[in-house]
Amino acid sequence: MSLTRRDVLLAASAGFAGAALFSPGSARANDEALDLVKQLTGRTATRSDRLRLIMPAEFPTGYTVPMSLDIESPMTEADHVRQIRVFAPQNPIVEVVSFQLVPQRSLPRVSTRIRLAKPQHVVAVAEMNDGVLLMTTAWVRVATDGCA
Repeated sequence: MSLTRRDVLLAASAGFAGAALFSPGSARANDEALDLVKQLTGRTATRSDRLRLIMPAEFPTGYTVPMSLDIESPMTEADHVRQIRVFAPQNPIVEVVSFQLVPQRSLPRVSTRIRLAKPQHVVAVAEMNDGVLLMTTAWVRVATDGCA
């Protein structure tokens, strides 16, 4: 069996179409993240630009993937972040880390390293003092499984 140029072009276009359906910024990924948060917290989150999850798009190992979170909040008694939770839906244990923040004593940012089992969308949720859940996601492709 030999491949023709047409076969290669058809396969490439199918691959691009599949990548568009499951790309990191796709609406489907956003819906899945919202459903995950609803299932795990029992509450509906709102996608927000106030919450920024910074992770490398590709990382060689899933054992120590760097992660930083930054939330726009004055951290006053009237407006502060209570809790930040990070979920990795493809990991054996879905909730990866949780941070408790205190108004006027904490900065609204954290940095750490997490383990990832496979390439996936990592979901961060910040609970504000008024009960609102802010959510954001980041796509991370890891070359090796960090949850063996």
